[in-house]
Amino acid sequence: MAIKTKDFVSYSDALKAFSSGLKEPEWMLEMRLSALEQIDKLELPVIERLRYNRWPLWQVPNLTGAPAAKTVDPFEFVDDKADAARVIQTGNDTVIETLPESLKEKGVIFTDLHTALREHPDLVKEAYMAKAIKPESNKITAFHAAFMNSGLFLYVPKNLEIEEPLEAIFIQNSLVEDAFVKHVLIYADTHSNFSYVEKFLTKGDEKNAANIAVEVITKPGAQVKFSAVDQLGENSTVYFNRKGYTHRDSSIDWALGVMNTGNVVCDFDTDLVGEGSATDLKAVGISSGRQTQVIDSNVVNYGNNTEGNIFQHGVILDRATLTFNGIGHIVKGAKGADAQQESRVLMLSDKARGDANPILLIQENEVTAGHAASVGRVDPEEMYYLMSRGIEQSEAERLVIRGFLGKVISAIPMKSMRDDLVQTIERKLTSR
Repeated sequence: MAIKTKDFVSYSDALKAFSSGLKEPEWMLEMRLSALEQIDKLELPVIERLRYNRWPLWQVPNLTGAPAAKTVDPFEFVDDKADAARVIQTGNDTVIETLPESLKEKGVIFTDLHTALREHPDLVKEAYMAKAIKPESNKITAFHAAFMNSGLFLYVPKNLEIEEPLEAIFIQNSLVEDAFVKHVLIYADTHSNFSYVEKFLTKGDEKNAANIAVEVITKPGAQVKFSAVDQLGENSTVYFNRKGYTHRDSSIDWALGVMNTGNVVCDFDTDLVGEGSATDLKAVGISSGRQTQVIDSNVVNYGNNTEGNIFQHGVILDRATLTFNGIGHIVKGAKGADAQQESRVLMLSDKARGDANPILLIQENEVTAGHAASVGRVDPEEMYYLMSRGIEQSEAERLVIRGFLGKVISAIPMKSMRDDLVQTIERKLTSR
């Protein structure tokens, strides 16, 4: 993206009006304008085995605040559950927001980001693009910080354990032409414990860009289980940036189903900063048609006795491309750290392209690290075993693949979401 002087003035004025209309705090506007100035000075993030500089990621969203000309019916995608802890957004609008009174009384905040900025500005400021994802990191994050037009804020207070998952559903409105610049901020206070699940969908066929950032901040002793199923559309060009930041003895477990049908970069990172903190990242992906998907997972061990695990399994159909980059980085001084990863790809077509690239960067001696990677086809012995018991070849192949992807499916806490992921996998496999 190149911003000319006249464009900069125009965008700057538009952002000031947009921020004022939303009654954002002054620090938020300052962050937007600072990020706008930096966009053209920063480089794109480096994603191994991918050249995406020509991807149409620089679509500036509508900042007028006017409602979309065409709207999405959320109940086309979800059932109404009045008692659920749930936020549903279509495009830039929050259409459903429910949270049990028992959780409100305990101090849980689960609302759209604009509301949180008005009602809890100091709490949002503590975490928003301050620890995990920073505006100055690269061109993508700067663009996001400047033009973020919708999002979600979840705060769980100290010592609170929530049994039922908190759910968010984001439906990209591609009935109209508008960029999807969404920000999800999850702030887990000391010794909190909860599960959060999210789903990204697309309605419509307009060609739109999506720049999605998700931050998970865990304070000491907090435990977060994060699950997601991504199903953005064929005409959506997407950059996902999900990143965790852990304090002492806290953990983030990720279970991520990458089931999009357009070209997508998924940048999944966790910084293990506090001593004794941990992350377990499980991701599965299916690429089909002619799409390109890259899943770039990066865990950096900063603290002593931190533990980072990356597990990535993927399936490629047709002429598609799927690449797994797994990066385990133990910095100098992170004694007792552990970095493990496994990346495996199944190709179901002679014309498919798959890569599994394990990378270990070890700068300390007293640590443990390891990796495994493979790219291949369905195991013929497994197929023979199933077919010898009367199962047809196509069904046997689907059973093998479901087993291959099952570790992530089983890690998702909400049954309806597990079922949805299974159905999505089945639909992709049977559409060949």
